[in-house]
Order: sequence, then C-alpha cells, then structure tokens
Amino acid sequence: MFSAQGPSLRELCVQALSSVERGYDLLAPKFDYTPFRTPETILGATADALSGFGPFSQGLDVCCGTGAGMRVLTRLCQGRITGVDFSAGMLAQARGAHPDATWVRADARALPFADGFDLAVTFGALGHFLPAERPALFDGVYRALRPGGLFTFPIGAPLSVTSVGYWATLGFDVAMRVRNAVWRPPFVMYYRTTRCPRSATT
Repeated sequence: MFSAQGPSLRELCVQALSSVERGYDLLAPKFDYTPFRTPETILGATADALSGFGPFSQGLDVCCGTGAGMRVLTRLCQGRITGVDFSAGMLAQARGAHPDATWVRADARALPFADGFDLAVTFGALGHFLPAERPALFDGVYRALRPGGLFTFPIGAPLSVTSVGYWATLGFDVAMRVRNAVWRPPFVMYYRTTRCPRSATT
C-alpha cells in the first residue's frame, strides 16, 4: 500500500481530477511509493517467461512511467533499451533511475518508431486506452518492431468474485466511470477492460 513517502490524500485527489498527462506529472516524484507501481514479482515473472525467446538486441518499454520495466529489458536485451511515455514528469524520474537508457516523450497512440526493436513490453498501461484507441496503439508497436519482433504484456488471472481484489478493481472502475461522466478532462484508467478469460488460464 502507500508508504510515508507516498502522496497525501489531497495530492491523490488533485491528481485524480486532472488529465491523465497532468495527473502523472503531479504524481511522478512519489509514484514509486504507491501501489500503482508494477510489483517486482510481475517484472521478474515476465523476464523469466521471456528468457527462452531471446536473445534480444533492442528493447522498448511502451508507457514506461518511472522506468520499472527497464529492469526486464536490461536483463533480456543486449543492445539499446528505450522508454516512451507522454508524461514529462514520469520520464524525468525514469531518466534519473536509468541514465544509460534512451527516453522519448510521445503519445503511445502515435509512436515515432519504425523497425527498430526486437522486443517491446508494457506494464499496467492498457487500462489507459479505451477499446477504440487500442488499434492505434498496437499498430504503432507493430511498426516499431523488426520482423519477428515480440510485444508482450502481463495480464492477471481472473479474480474470484469472493476476493477483495475483485471488488476493489470493480469499485475503482465504477468510480472512474462516474468521475469521467461528470468531470472534464477525463482520466482514463480502468482495470477491468483488459481481462484474461478464465478458460485461458486453465
């Protein structure tokens, strides 16, 4: 959960009432002290799952945030690794943590790359894109990859209806939909729009 170094309730409220870009700019200095950061368990499991597909040369982290995914790319890629995000604040934090990587500010729906990467990853970002926006995202990643390149992203197994996580994510999504119905600019972030069918996990 949140640590003492994390954002205050007031800061979270201001962030939640901002646009996605502005909200992450505000949250960036304290983002790694929130539960929204990708857990090390997911990063490690992703790297383990991909290790048999390499070696990879150039790697790209789409919607890189503060750069947590760079740990996966550093482990798997032998060449240049690049992070792309549209929040200047998040990129500033990422650059400080991983100064040897390349950082690009851009909208993931219009990625400025072509045939440059063997591996692309993204962690926890798909909920920021409405279903109608995802074709542009995937098209951009496809263009960024070399022939035979791989795009990978972890998706959690379906939660039991009796679990706390099920009701927490449902409550969050409902609250965000209500917020976006009555407040502008919208803040698009939904946990339950990228779900793995239960049959795919058996």
